[in-house]
Amino acid sequence: METLTKTNRRDFLKLGLTAGGGLMLGFNWSSSSALSMEAMSEATLAANVDFNSYLSISPEDVITIFSPNPELGQNIKTSFPMVVAEELDADWKKVKVVQANLDSKKYERQLTGGSGAVPHSWERLRKAGATARHMLVEAAAKRWNVSSDKLTANTGYVIHQDGRKLTFGELATEAAQIPVPTEVKLKDKKDFKIIGQAIHNVDNHEMVTGKPLYGLDFYREGMLFAMIQRPAQFGMKLKSVDATAAKAMSGIVDVVTFKNNVAVVGKSTWEVSKARKVLKIEYEKEGDLESTTDHDRIFKELLDSKEATVRRQDGDVTTAFKSAAQVISREYQCPFLSHSPMEPMNFFAHVREDGVELAGPSQTPEMARNATATLLGIAPDKITLELTRLGGGFGRRLKADYVLEAAELSSLIKAPVKVTWTREDDMMGGSYRPAVRYRFEAALDAKGNMVGYKLRGVGINAGNPTREDNFPSGAVENLLIDSVEHKSPITTGAWRAPITNFLAFAEQAFLDEVALAAKKDPVQFRLELLEKAKQSPTGAIKYDIDRMVGVIKLAVEKSGWGQKKNLAQGFSVYFSHRSYVAQVAEIEMKNKMPVLKKMYAAADCGIVINQSGARQQVMGGMVDGLGHALYGQLTFKDGAAEQKNFNNYRLIRYNEVPEVEVHFVDNGIDPTGLGEPALPPTGGAVANAIFKATGKRLYNQPFMKQEEMKGVTLGEKM
Repeated sequence: METLTKTNRRDFLKLGLTAGGGLMLGFNWSSSSALSMEAMSEATLAANVDFNSYLSISPEDVITIFSPNPELGQNIKTSFPMVVAEELDADWKKVKVVQANLDSKKYERQLTGGSGAVPHSWERLRKAGATARHMLVEAAAKRWNVSSDKLTANTGYVIHQDGRKLTFGELATEAAQIPVPTEVKLKDKKDFKIIGQAIHNVDNHEMVTGKPLYGLDFYREGMLFAMIQRPAQFGMKLKSVDATAAKAMSGIVDVVTFKNNVAVVGKSTWEVSKARKVLKIEYEKEGDLESTTDHDRIFKELLDSKEATVRRQDGDVTTAFKSAAQVISREYQCPFLSHSPMEPMNFFAHVREDGVELAGPSQTPEMARNATATLLGIAPDKITLELTRLGGGFGRRLKADYVLEAAELSSLIKAPVKVTWTREDDMMGGSYRPAVRYRFEAALDAKGNMVGYKLRGVGINAGNPTREDNFPSGAVENLLIDSVEHKSPITTGAWRAPITNFLAFAEQAFLDEVALAAKKDPVQFRLELLEKAKQSPTGAIKYDIDRMVGVIKLAVEKSGWGQKKNLAQGFSVYFSHRSYVAQVAEIEMKNKMPVLKKMYAAADCGIVINQSGARQQVMGGMVDGLGHALYGQLTFKDGAAEQKNFNNYRLIRYNEVPEVEVHFVDNGIDPTGLGEPALPPTGGAVANAIFKATGKRLYNQPFMKQEEMKGVTLGEKM
């Protein structure tokens, strides 16, 4: 069904040879399928009987389950349908999964961010499946003229006590006529058959065989292609454009200037990419052109500023520190980071007089639609938005800037157009993780008890870079947490596990150092603080003490904490996005060099819907956290990002990934978040293990750029 044209196959080969990491794909598909298994024809879908927004069943016994939230690798497109299929009592082998388009009337919170999709939709999904199951059972009871309490549903059949059975497909049409119940009985969790199993990602076949799933694959007959030149420096604005040479090149339809953008529009990504390079553009300064050296100075000033915003204050901090037997004070700093998803930003838009069609990868499709409506001055219901699978996001696609570019450009050229960013566009004009610096202070009494705690967070466009109600708040009588922000023209935004992605490392590394000063085992030190918070909390807390203790004890048990010879172990634990993850990193010294051999993770995310997807999320989060803690860094010179592609923006490599062992706490509570919680603790566990192995403390990221790690290879060469 999907074929490459000869022309576009040629363009693809050219791009593959010359893009230099830009991933400027020139696919031109005859159609774009969003189905997860074998493609279903429109006729098959039309014949389906709809039971609710989430599922339909065809007379041919094909069960179609719609997954409303954007899929960017968090496995939601598989786990959502699993929940519906569980309560439906469907045969998973007969289930086909379809990515639902944006429909705010049918679905709530149709977005991916904050690890909140499953917690929000868990009960809704269960009720959707249970409702359809009830209607199927009632239809069978009516056909057989028996009481429904003599019937059960099981693996795609409604079964009578006497052995008679009918498939869901055989009952679908009749079941659709049954009144929809207002209340339905959900399964007892002990009876789950699908939930808790290891289920393959429903898009595996399409991804492996190259079927069109992503925004870069999207194609509409007659659409144009565009790339946009944006200022390379934050703080500059457009002054003049000479597009004469670009307009004369083959395949170029137009060059359009709008806002601070110059868009080259043509017949393929290859042609517009070449034409963009010959544009002659002048910019002029409209704000400060900040460099990383400026940020270092600003951080020092902010840490000593008297203008801080108090986020939390418990007890008498001043007296606690004045009377302390010992005070420990440390500072930690993290750089800007690029999101760098494998699929750069792209979006399709067709602005017509009668409405707007949008299509592409977005974590927040409703927000993108509403922002487009505001931009164009039309009602949101005049806009449709088709969701493709996202080739990564990590928070970058929470924003709608690239969607608005496509919509505005289409409105100006009065034609359908797909805007594609290159890797360089993405790194130089992205929305970065804010750079932040923290100062921690702890006051210990003569017995080694932490009686005072201070934290100041200062950040560049970071808002509040603290989590004032997280651990160890509630466990220290005298506590002060405040923050100061610097407003910068450099655009920032949410980056996987916002704020906690670095705060967790800083806090957990600091607590280890405090534990050492108190002459206590790092794990025991944390457990004592948690017990104190449980027995006599000092104010409100957002974390669940018992759940945090649970993952600590599980990690200690599975890793054999403190019982292994010739291995240095580092510990870390963190609460974020409603879930809890404790980690232990193990380092072995070889030829006087530290080798990261293995990492353990104990996670409490409530009920695990899909064992396969959940393990991938934990392991993936840990690898992401490890790689960025070791290598990730984006610096600026006069407002321009100095790292423009993967040649100088270092990511973790396969041979640097240690063995990872994952365990889950089985407590039976409703699911909590999992897309982000495994990332924050990783840096702390590794840094604490490095100290145990080498005696060297790490205070800044990336680790491998620090003086303490010069000449070190944290992993075995292959």
